Amino acid sequence: MGFKYLAKGQRWMTQHGRSYGLGLLPGLVTLVLYVGALVGLVAWSDDFVAWATPFADGWGDTWLTLFRGVLRVLLFALALFLAVITFTAVTLLVGQPFYEELSERVDKSRSPDGTAPESGLPLMRELWISARDSIRVLVRVLFYGILLFACGFIPVVGQTVVPVIGFCVSGFFLTEELTAVALQRRGIELKERLALLRSHRSMVLGFGVPLTLAYLVPFVAVFLMPGAVAGATLMARDLLDEPSIDDEDSDDDAQSTATTS
Repeated sequence: MGFKYLAKGQRWMTQHGRSYGLGLLPGLVTLVLYVGALVGLVAWSDDFVAWATPFADGWGDTWLTLFRGVLRVLLFALALFLAVITFTAVTLLVGQPFYEELSERVDKSRSPDGTAPESGLPLMRELWISARDSIRVLVRVLFYGILLFACGFIPVVGQTVVPVIGFCVSGFFLTEELTAVALQRRGIELKERLALLRSHRSMVLGFGVPLTLAYLVPFVAVFLMPGAVAGATLMARDLLDEPSIDDEDSDDDAQSTATTS
């Protein structure tokens, strides 16, 4: 059910080339930063794991290599998990003005009267609220990430159930970050947003989990990000039961609205 919004968002972007270019730049900047961080982690993971497990220095070579090898894999998996979650938050923060404009264009293209909700807040205030909420979400993500990391040591469960739960958690919070662009403009606070998304969990996971899986492919996140913001805006409108023009009836009007805006 939620996947249709992801498809609608990408479809909207194919019809609005100028808006696509607008939403592409922040993702490219953030991607460069994250790739550098992950490469650095891989380069220094041996030293870090050895430093963190001095008690294993006296073990036999076979057990020592196996134990620290598993820890390196888990460390990278945790870093990748956090990267997927925080990538959106950081990209949205870096590209706040760009995505606000993009989300407004989507709203205008689907609104019967061609208007979009406005927060009425100064840009710096909006940036502060976005950063504050992103930190609050990150704290929640870190909690789940550490918990899932610990559960990863449980035989069988850690290699089957835990990854599935991890993708669901990632998908939920990824959707929260994306819908926040539209919902913040409507004056909806983080607590209310989380309650709204929990009440539509299947829709949220249907949108966020496929996007999370796609984000694991290098560079895909950058190119899907504009469409993800568009799709999340469309989802936000439906979650709030706002009147919207049907896709089939609005393609031509949406194109002209976005161009004039």
